Amino acid sequence: MIPEKFLANFYIAFEAVLANKLRSMLTALGIIFGVAAVIAMLAIGNGAQQEILEQIRLVGVNNIVIEPIVEQTEENLDESSTGQEKKKFSPGLTLLDAESIRKVVPGIERISPEIVLDTYIMKGGIRRSAKLVGVEPNYFELTNFQLASGNMFSEHQLIKGEPVCIIGKSISTRFFPSENPIGKHVKCGPHWLLIIGVLEERVISESSISKLGIRDFNMDVYTPVNTVLMRYENRARITKTQLESRNRPSRGFVVIGPSDDESSKKVIENYHQIDRLVIQVAETDLLSPVAEIVSRLLERRHYGMIDYEITIPELLLKQQQRTKSIFNFVLGAIAGISLLVGGIGIMNIMLASVMERIKEIGLRLSIGAKKQDIIMQFLSEAVMISVSGGIIGVILGILLAIGVARFAEIPTIISFSSIVLSFGVAATVGLIFGITPAKRAASQDPITSLRYE
Repeated sequence: MIPEKFLANFYIAFEAVLANKLRSMLTALGIIFGVAAVIAMLAIGNGAQQEILEQIRLVGVNNIVIEPIVEQTEENLDESSTGQEKKKFSPGLTLLDAESIRKVVPGIERISPEIVLDTYIMKGGIRRSAKLVGVEPNYFELTNFQLASGNMFSEHQLIKGEPVCIIGKSISTRFFPSENPIGKHVKCGPHWLLIIGVLEERVISESSISKLGIRDFNMDVYTPVNTVLMRYENRARITKTQLESRNRPSRGFVVIGPSDDESSKKVIENYHQIDRLVIQVAETDLLSPVAEIVSRLLERRHYGMIDYEITIPELLLKQQQRTKSIFNFVLGAIAGISLLVGGIGIMNIMLASVMERIKEIGLRLSIGAKKQDIIMQFLSEAVMISVSGGIIGVILGILLAIGVARFAEIPTIISFSSIVLSFGVAATVGLIFGITPAKRAASQDPITSLRYE
């Protein structure tokens, strides 16, 4: 049972707050904005952290990514021209590089070469653009892909480069809406491929696609690396004669520009056999040392020509996460200062209220009220103002977080702990900053208070 004296003091405090609605509301503004800011900032911080964790899962854990550098330059294609400085020769990024790294560099768990070709898919008169991706089984483990149905590539299919494929979920839905695609054929570019598996759907946010430069994996067709090299294109083996028959310069150049000026055109050089090489190391501490060793090995294999780029996505994302954490800490500190200022405001207003109500205090003390009753009354007023401000602040903070997610397109996650924390701090601020005015009210002399004008 709640003591009757406590209820009486609480009722008197409630009447005092209602009697000065405007002043009470203005007093609570600091608490309201402080609580709202804490909830909104923590929601933005949680959303950013969740987004970064999602991106880390997409790029894989403890991965080193090697990508070729494809140059775009103005170049004279006339072979009879002289005086032009020759570029250094490099075989480009190849499967031999991957094999050398696998054999030489210690601390590597998995290595996955990847070839990506722009192509199209046809079946039953339906044609859609897609990506043909030449991979090895390690690729699916590195990227955390799971099979929804079917089987992975067999060793025989990998070595022989057989025309088999594993398709993404969107391809299965669009081309085989009412049948099981396993065992069916689909035309991918100029060749028919046998479907042996279907991947589970991979949900990817638009922000992850734009920030990480990744594609929609659900519209990809995966086939063994050797299948791409044997049946589609092997850029490392394209000869000058083959390229001239396609009206292209040698070594994998792709011509861009007007056809009437044959002597000078803008070209994109892509002589790399593979488009991406992902290396997974055993421990996070080995990421930088292994990357350094791989860099030196590739530099020797490419004869000193740096035509590749080595990145460590996880470290970059963790650095980004650390930066955002610091930023969120600063914002949280600013919000905390708002709560502190709100508490000081409560104390100032309550001290003014004590001066205004000295006669009331003297009257209560003279008719038998104890000092602890006066303390409880003024302390209840301070806590009531801070708690009501906290409630309004919680509602405002939730609305702010929802508004930021909807209109600014920034992911936010409102956690129950942030609501409890901010509300608890608001109540505590009212309690702490209400003690001084309450004690000052209780210390008044009844006779002097009754004579106060």
